[in-house]
Amino acid sequence: MRRNLSLAVVLTALAVTIVPTASAAPGAATPGSAVRWGPCEQPVPATLRCATVEVPLDYRDPGGRKIQIAISKLASRNPERRRGVLLTNPGGPGGAGVDLPAYFPALGMPQEVLDSYDIIGFDPRGVGRSSPVTCDLTPEQQARGNFPPYARTDADVAREVGYARTIARQCATSGTADLLPHITTANTARDVDRVREALGERRISYLGYSYGTYLGAVYATLFPDRGDRIVLDSSLGPDGYDVKAMRRFALGLQDRFPDFAAHVVAHPEYGLGATPEQVTAKFFELAERLDVTPVRGVDGTMFRAVTFGSLYSDADMPELAGIWQALEADRPLPEDPPIAGVENLLAARFHVVCGDTRWPSSVREYQRNAAVDRIRHPMLGGSTASVNPCAFWPRERVEGPVRIGDRGPANVLIAQNERDPGTPLAGAREMRAALGGRAVLVTADQGGHGAYLFGANGCANDAVSTFLATGERPARDLACAAEPVERGTDRAAALKPTGPSLR
Repeated sequence: MRRNLSLAVVLTALAVTIVPTASAAPGAATPGSAVRWGPCEQPVPATLRCATVEVPLDYRDPGGRKIQIAISKLASRNPERRRGVLLTNPGGPGGAGVDLPAYFPALGMPQEVLDSYDIIGFDPRGVGRSSPVTCDLTPEQQARGNFPPYARTDADVAREVGYARTIARQCATSGTADLLPHITTANTARDVDRVREALGERRISYLGYSYGTYLGAVYATLFPDRGDRIVLDSSLGPDGYDVKAMRRFALGLQDRFPDFAAHVVAHPEYGLGATPEQVTAKFFELAERLDVTPVRGVDGTMFRAVTFGSLYSDADMPELAGIWQALEADRPLPEDPPIAGVENLLAARFHVVCGDTRWPSSVREYQRNAAVDRIRHPMLGGSTASVNPCAFWPRERVEGPVRIGDRGPANVLIAQNERDPGTPLAGAREMRAALGGRAVLVTADQGGHGAYLFGANGCANDAVSTFLATGERPARDLACAAEPVERGTDRAAALKPTGPSLR
């Protein structure tokens, strides 16, 4: 199978396609000092400048050990129109973000937005060039990725316990174990504010996708008066990436799958079903067959994960149909090029996901969850509700999770596709409720992960661009109707294979 495609899908889910990370310019900025921008290391696009900002590892001891945060800048070409800085995050957790600003022009970000800001990217603490963490994951463990094996019985959940314990123990005893308690969303939000200060900005605007929505909401909660215009795109709920968010992947696949079924029905040459019901039946037929007899190393869990991840973008649907055809006929699939940085991406993901909130420690609870989700969301529920390393994470916490609330200015816009497999609409609605009068919600009647720029709905794109360029938001929550999509208008697809895909 396309091993690297499946691996990227399984391990990242909400993260980005890994792209090379920039090296910082010599010297680190500290709060109140000018950032010393310099060239980025190739192959980072030459349009960016890079630097580092020094921050405390432990904010309870600001004078203690320091770590470096790698940042980048896509400068406004019209300084007279520059309003400030727009800090960006592509999701994850575990996704590097230094390269992200370079792709916004190709994604179709309007010139008035590009002119309004110096766009800032960064690798969050623990990621890429920003004091990276490790769990000493073997190649085999990296290949296992982020989704547990599909559990059909309580015994299947119990069998996964040993593996989950092993990963948690490796993270807690690795060469970067001293960083483990401090790799949290709250501390990353504090790093964002140190970046703001080092840049000499009184306030910053923010554009965060996927997990980056939770980071943005935490920043807006901890520093309510230091945010200018805040966009949360493809939102998690206000509790972040917790056990509920993990289980919601199964809901997301269920919400999104009808779009793929309609695509298959419109292409009878695929031979995968003439009706949506037949396409759905084909999914279960293939998954169940591969559970029993893997084909060329592809088992049922990998098949489910590849299907899930390929539905992040409409542009991937033809390729997904080809994968189904090949698996059904036992034909080989082409190999993808190697993916760099998998170990760090997975390790950083575990650090944040497991460290932000307390996960259930009872195996029996995971067995109950898997039994429920196999019925409610049978396509993926037996996997995403099963036990994972967070169940056995060290119980000591530096601090509890940040409670997202409505204290602060009305300066948040949430953009959300109605059929998002990675962050279903339910999470965006909960985030909207938690932020109260601070936020408005713009929904787009379309599928996929990423509404602004990554989707083709003009109503939603215009609402976000107008807010970023002028500060004007819709007066109330806005529901954008479906719009006809011309062939080839998927702007995210235009960036492949080197650009971010939010996968």
